[in-house]
This record gives sequence, structure tokens and C-alpha cells, in this order.
Amino acid sequence: MDKVILLADPKSASWKFAEKIKNYISSKYSINVPLRELSIKMFASLEQDMETMDNVRRKDVFFIHDSTKKPSDWWVELLILKDALLSSSAETVSFVLPNMLYSRKDWKDRSHVPITARALASSISPGLKRIITMDLHSASIQGFYPESMPLDNLPSYPSVINHLKRNSSEFGELEKIVVVTPDVGGAKRAANFAKNAGSEYPIAIVDKRRDPITGKTKSVNLVGDVKEKDCLILDDIIDSGGTLCDAAALLKENGARKIYCFATHGLFTKGSEELCRSFDKVMTSNTYYRENFPPIEIIDMSSIFAEAIYQAQTGGSVSELFKIKKEYSQ
Repeated sequence: MDKVILLADPKSASWKFAEKIKNYISSKYSINVPLRELSIKMFASLEQDMETMDNVRRKDVFFIHDSTKKPSDWWVELLILKDALLSSSAETVSFVLPNMLYSRKDWKDRSHVPITARALASSISPGLKRIITMDLHSASIQGFYPESMPLDNLPSYPSVINHLKRNSSEFGELEKIVVVTPDVGGAKRAANFAKNAGSEYPIAIVDKRRDPITGKTKSVNLVGDVKEKDCLILDDIIDSGGTLCDAAALLKENGARKIYCFATHGLFTKGSEELCRSFDKVMTSNTYYRENFPPIEIIDMSSIFAEAIYQAQTGGSVSELFKIKKEYSQ
């Protein structure tokens, strides 16, 4: 770890997340990993320029990026920074992308459209050592990246499960909760959660259909029994929240009691009022760098990313992070 440098923009929302990663490694492993500043400037023409404020020669640089930025800026900054670091003789460059933008377009759902997740992979992967992210929209996105450049897709469920157990008085009888996925594509995510939670949680699946004219989705059918049971809906992203509100309404129509929700990446582009009316509790993580967003509960994921950096750099097992350990959610 003596060659590792953490890098982030001190003016961005990712700086506090980077500080948490640094502090976790220092506290647990007694290693002082330096956190260095990245200076990002904008020309009058709105073109970006950047400069690392410290020497990175022969260093292993982990850049923690800001997923709250305008997506096009987020993408361009990755390309420019990679060039800057490699041109400055960094030994290796790794990207820490808690929320991988452009990951929702991972296949062609109709003619004449891009596979944006693949386009991102082909542009940023050359020259990188690895990427560390969390709860990709689809695990198949890992296949867009070369074998020589690992993409570590960290799970959020260890921290979520620990949070539920620590606050069990708020969630009733945890062992009787039904784990719900708001679409068929999330069935594996729900199954992984149920399998690792230490209890035989039943699973229910919401059948979501897309209107071919408007493009909007609607929850139409429910597979599974939720009558007189508490439910926990799991998803990777809360964008506008419309899909989750539809799913909550369908669960209530089928007799569910309390309904909770966790989505890893909380964008809340339409606010949170309707979501909070639809659910008894809404939870998200800080991969979108929110520290406090009442009444939404924020679950900290920085320790899992810190562990991933440490294990990857010291030759440890990143897959160990898929196991439930209390320290990952402190």
C-alpha cells in the first residue's frame, strides 16, 4: 500500500466519500494512505482542464469520481484524467465509480440505438488497471471490459442486511419479510439478498410492462404471496421513483402490510415526497454522496470500497466482501 494514492476533486461531492475511505484504511489497518487533490478548471469555451496537485510518478492512483456531476462531464473527465495520469508516469490508474453512469443501456431494446454501457467501456478501459463500482444495473456489463482489466462489482447487500439487523426494532419481524424485486431483471439481486441474509426469505416479483407508444413502464402483475406480510423492495436505482411507487401500489392491492424500499443509487430526480407517501421507509446508500436527506435513510458504503481498494492492492480476495461482516456497515 506504500505506493497508493487516493485522488479526488476537493470541490466535488466525492471528496467526503474519499475521506471516509482514507480514514477507514487508517483506522483498520494503521496505514496512512495519502488523499491528494485534483484541480478541475473550465475554459470560457466550457472545455475542461485538470491538473494533479502532487507528483504521481510510479504511484498506484485510485481516483474517486463524483457521480452527481452532469453525466457528459463525468464521462469526459474520466478520459482526460486517465491521459493526465498516464502522461505523468503513474504506475497504475484505477477508477472508483460508486455509481456507474450510463449503465442502464446495456443492450439494444430497439433498432438504431447505442449500447451506451459498451461505448463507455471501450473508451475508458484502455490503460486502466481496474474499476471498482457497486450494484451495476446488469452484471453482464462486466463482459464489456477486457480480461486484463478487472471490474469489481461490489454488492450493497452486506451493509443493507447489517443495517436492518442493527435497527430490527424498526422493521418488525425481519425473518418474515418478503423480498420483492420491482422487475424480472432484479430477481437475482433479490435472491442474493435473501440467500445471504441468514434467513429463508420468500421472494416476490413484480411484472413490469412498457407501453410501446409512451415508453413508460407500469407494474401489472405480482408473482408471489404478500398478503398480510411486510415487504422490502430492492432495486439498483431510484430515478424518478415512478416504477417503485407503482410496485408499492400493487403490493398494497395484494394485501401487503408495511412496505420498505432500498435502492443503491438514489438520484431522486423528481424529489422524494411521493416515494415517502408510498412506503413506510425509503433507504438508499451514499454512492450518490448524500450524507443527510431526511426522511430518506442513508446507508454508508464507503467501508466496502475501502476494503476493495485494500484487498485489490495487497493481493487479497475482493470476493470476501460479498460475505456479511459487521464492519462493512459501520
